[in-house]
Amino acid sequence: MSRITQLSSPLLLGFEEIERVLDRVTKSGSDGYPPYNIERIAAADGDRLRITLAVAGFSREQLSVTVEDNQLVIRGQQTMDAEEGRHFLHRGIAARQFQRAFVLAEGIEILTAGLADGLLSIDLVRPEPERTVRTIEIAAER
Repeated sequence: MSRITQLSSPLLLGFEEIERVLDRVTKSGSDGYPPYNIERIAAADGDRLRITLAVAGFSREQLSVTVEDNQLVIRGQQTMDAEEGRHFLHRGIAARQFQRAFVLAEGIEILTAGLADGLLSIDLVRPEPERTVRTIEIAAER
């Protein structure tokens, strides 16, 4: 049985990849940890985006930021080695790992990533594409 979607129109050619990305985004269930903000920042070279994640308790070595298949993937893993010899009377601060992924549009570039005051900030930019007009030669019928 074939599935009919809004992108199945015969006037929309080559949008299969967008459909796959939308499926991936809707299936990526997340528990909301860690919380994050996405903001637009005006810059001299155009608009930039900044993703800020609240990663209190994680060191720089326990975090990784990678780009995999047009996805920005942020992972955090706290090791239990520091817990040896400690006895908690109450443990309210969870030491858990996480993975948060953001699907990137074509052309998005990661500029910087920085960790300060328990906040991981990642700056992104999309260079303004060149506007081109191309004339297609019409060949005579054979």
